[in-house]
Amino acid sequence: MNNPVDHDINKTETTKAYYDHLSRWYDLLAGQAEKKCKELGLELLNAQPGETILEIGFGTGHCIQDLAKTVGSNGKVYGIDLSSGMLQVAQTRLQQAGLADRVDLRQGDALQMPYANKFFDALFMSFTLELFAIREIPILLKECKRVLNNQGRMCIVSMGKRDKEGLMIKLYQWAHQKWPAYIDCRPIDARSELEQAAFHIEQLVQMSLYGLPVDLILARP
Repeated sequence: MNNPVDHDINKTETTKAYYDHLSRWYDLLAGQAEKKCKELGLELLNAQPGETILEIGFGTGHCIQDLAKTVGSNGKVYGIDLSSGMLQVAQTRLQQAGLADRVDLRQGDALQMPYANKFFDALFMSFTLELFAIREIPILLKECKRVLNNQGRMCIVSMGKRDKEGLMIKLYQWAHQKWPAYIDCRPIDARSELEQAAFHIEQLVQMSLYGLPVDLILARP
């Protein structure tokens, strides 16, 4: 019998190699496009001074930098990302901002997070949940629930699904099917995934990114 956290090692390595290569150019390609969605997601999370917060898939470090500023010197921000290239870019950003002492970044797989039970006050994840295979999402959310404290909260920003699909989403899905290694995000029903993982949805904000649906969800375990 397979271990419940086993997943497609080849896909994981392909994803890691892709984002390692992309890390130097990611902000030019997607940084500005995603900025507004991420900023609204951070507003929804509403981080507070002194809190302990985890970002899963921190990328080039823009959001984790904002979180480090918000939690202050009495707080702590942690981050885990599959890509060592993204880790290097994010570490440099934090060092230049003088915030490295407030942040603990690790390169690793979020399906097996190296954190204690009930450790975090809040979790943040933007354009990351949809990178996981469908069968992996419940495993990831179970891990999220494990490391969140009982009064904790989580904000997820992800590509969403709508009952009626527009031209842009159809084109995007076609591109995803044709070049899955490069266009690896795909629309998911994040709300349904969270509810199936026994999270309580507190707030759902729907928006659009160049015609592609995006969901911002605040949830609690």
